[in-house]
Amino acid sequence: MKSALTIMFGVAAVAMVAAPLTSYAGGTITGKVTYAGKPEQKEFLFSKFPNPKFCPKNPNKSLMDGDKRFLKQIEVGKDGGLKGAVVAVTDVEDKAFVDGYAGTEVTAAFCEFLPFSGIVVNTRPFKVENTDADPDDPKSVQGVLHNPHSFTVKGTTSATGFNIGLAKKGDKLDKPVTFRGGAEKEGYFRLQCDQHEFMQSFFLPVSNPYFAVVKEDGSFEIKDVPAGKHKVIAWHPFAGKAKKIEFEVDVADGGTANLKAEIK
Repeated sequence: MKSALTIMFGVAAVAMVAAPLTSYAGGTITGKVTYAGKPEQKEFLFSKFPNPKFCPKNPNKSLMDGDKRFLKQIEVGKDGGLKGAVVAVTDVEDKAFVDGYAGTEVTAAFCEFLPFSGIVVNTRPFKVENTDADPDDPKSVQGVLHNPHSFTVKGTTSATGFNIGLAKKGDKLDKPVTFRGGAEKEGYFRLQCDQHEFMQSFFLPVSNPYFAVVKEDGSFEIKDVPAGKHKVIAWHPFAGKAKKIEFEVDVADGGTANLKAEIK
């Protein structure tokens, strides 16, 4: 009897070990955002803005040509990949994510706001730090004055959020994002320097962690998305007139769904 019990227990133990130990946290959405149009850029003359000798020191030389500074509104890479696009799942409200979001961070460096595009969370912090100073200019030794001015944009209308000067290197601001009346569902967040108009950044409002800013070639990956059918948007601040293009994606638990998102 004892031997039989031992054998039965041994068989059960083997069965438990042999059973697959599967525990999924959701699925993955991968893909690429492409643009059917051509690249676009807006030209500015350094001479028409403060610090015309310092701002051309920006290490990204593709942003300038002689005395001209470019705001690269639309950059198209290999196979039509749309640089700067943002992809996000829109039908999941994650209160824990919203409440715990530490804030979006932007750096003013060599007269450029970095990053060019990203995400914000309504009511949560938006932070900007000025890292610029010009030792060759007596007026700017302690800092190159930047004036971050934020706007919540919805269609053809916009509303100022904050407008604060950062006069010295190391100066920072920390203000909440303030979309009102549900505008974050349709709109976006824009940042511009009132001193240097070519300094601009753009941000998509999100309410969950299931988003991605695409890579240089337009590709992206969003992990741990809850299983099921989801509404996903692809957005760019200039391509497609800044409209949010919506797609439906079916995500299997432990699987990978592919999304080819073209913005026209």
